[in-house]
Amino acid sequence: MKHLKVINKYFWKYRKLFFLGIVFIVLSNYFKILTPQITGFVIDEIQLGLLTPAEAADKLEGITIKQARYDWNVRQMIEAFKTSELSFSGIVIWTVCILLALSIISGFFMFLMRQTIIVMSRHIEFDQKNEVFQHYLKLDSMFFKKNSTGDLMNRIAEDVSRVRSYTGPALMYFINLAATIGFSLYFMFSTDMRLSLYVLAPLPILALIIYLVNTVINRKSERIQQLLSQLTTNAQESYSGIRVIKSFVQERSMLKFFKQNSEEYRHNAIGLAKLEAVYFPTMGLLIGLSTLIAVMMGGIYAINHEHGVTVGTIIEFVIYVNMLTFPVSAIGWTASMIQRAAASQKRLNEFLDEQPAIESPANPKVLNLGGPIEWKNIDFTYSNTGIRAMKKVNFAIQPGEKVAIIGSTGSGKTTIAQLLLRMFDPNNGDITINGISLKELDLHALRSAISYVPQDVFLFSDTIANNIRMGKWESDQEEIEKAARYASIHKEIMQFPENYQTLVGERGVTLSGGQKQRISIARALIKDPELIILDDCLSAVDARTEREILGNLNTFLQDRTAIVITHRIFSLMQFDKILVLEEGEIIESGTHEQLLSLNGRYTELFQQQQAEDSQKK
Repeated sequence: MKHLKVINKYFWKYRKLFFLGIVFIVLSNYFKILTPQITGFVIDEIQLGLLTPAEAADKLEGITIKQARYDWNVRQMIEAFKTSELSFSGIVIWTVCILLALSIISGFFMFLMRQTIIVMSRHIEFDQKNEVFQHYLKLDSMFFKKNSTGDLMNRIAEDVSRVRSYTGPALMYFINLAATIGFSLYFMFSTDMRLSLYVLAPLPILALIIYLVNTVINRKSERIQQLLSQLTTNAQESYSGIRVIKSFVQERSMLKFFKQNSEEYRHNAIGLAKLEAVYFPTMGLLIGLSTLIAVMMGGIYAINHEHGVTVGTIIEFVIYVNMLTFPVSAIGWTASMIQRAAASQKRLNEFLDEQPAIESPANPKVLNLGGPIEWKNIDFTYSNTGIRAMKKVNFAIQPGEKVAIIGSTGSGKTTIAQLLLRMFDPNNGDITINGISLKELDLHALRSAISYVPQDVFLFSDTIANNIRMGKWESDQEEIEKAARYASIHKEIMQFPENYQTLVGERGVTLSGGQKQRISIARALIKDPELIILDDCLSAVDARTEREILGNLNTFLQDRTAIVITHRIFSLMQFDKILVLEEGEIIESGTHEQLLSLNGRYTELFQQQQAEDSQKK
């Protein structure tokens, strides 16, 4: 239960609905609990009518004493019947009408109970999903490298749903249980303490069973949720990689793997279901035992004229026990929901307690890209893999400079962009903009000032226009088309049936690799940024389109700072500086001409590219 304490803030937020719900539960049970007393009164009246005057006089005193312990409203009703001198049949008819009215009133308050408690739980579910999603957005890139998408999805969907079962149905049934038991015990003990003790004797055994079984249920629930996360991850990865699965004819292998995970989940879920299958009938048996005791002991007392017990008293206790049947049997159901919710909330808390490694400072300094961007003795190792991506890197970029970063795969090119965007912080050294460390700047302001086209292009399942507009949501159609023209994708978009309103599939699956890259470039250009980073974003376009894009970029990037990360040498772009990376170190630096004169690694790459281009021709 300690894991569910974080939910209390939501109960306070929706306290009006919560407290109204409690009031409606109490009122619903109050009007329902009057039924046994009124029924007992009618039965006693029938019994007195069947006895001789002498026998009736002998029982009348005991019945009068018992009725004096009834609820005030029931006593007033009995008094009204006696003073009105109604006939016996008239009393029965009016009693039936009153019982019907009580059922309607109780049902009405039960309706209001659900309209408050269940509605409150839906509000809490809405807030909690938003809280979890907002927290996901705050967490740094390393968090998402360590955790699978399927597990993240399962926590925000399945786990939050199970917590809602606690804030809604479980809470409602628990309060209803407390109210029903409270009213029932009060009136049962008021009527006859001995008979009440006999009838309630099985309940401690029930409480012990509930405690023992719920411990097992909690353990099984945690395991089931873990397996469900694995199953969701397996399915999500299969859907995302369906083209790879089909191209390598691995459908059977993936199905076998999924079946293995699904079988383990089924085995544990069936185990829990079997436990609950034994659990609930056992509780029903104990409740039935209470009914038998009420009839047996009450019958003995009534036959022997002991303790003032009448047939009406027996009927009252049978009704009390039956009214307790659902609430008491619901103890296990409610406890099971609470245990599952606690297990789910524990999983949610694990992520909600996770603090982002990258955060804005409390008092950030003002960002000014009018000065140099400097890498000072940067050293960085990826914590999840242990790969050292940067080794004592030092260089500077002046405002308005165009810098190319060239190197083979794994040389650390992309890491430079990630560090500049503060997706990670270096282990040693510092990156400064105009003399101010990135750690002293507001994260939102820093990333807003930079446009980044990643190597791994990602498009959302939305229209092409909205995918481009994501760089600047307030953009109009003219700005969108202008950015698309700079990215050399406008003509192709206009050939689609819906033009810019064409929906792309998940991750842009309906588009070619080159089209996705160019839409991603348009998304970056529409921001009109002071600094733009292009990370190997032309790898999927042909030579003619590449020349067209580079020509457009030369125009667009005038008076802007640009970092172009690539494994190719762009002869059509004039760079102020070219950095050659190898295994996380800058091994060469200079202009195109200066690097060629060194006859080193850059010259080797240039000659290799020239040879490949001539072969293609």
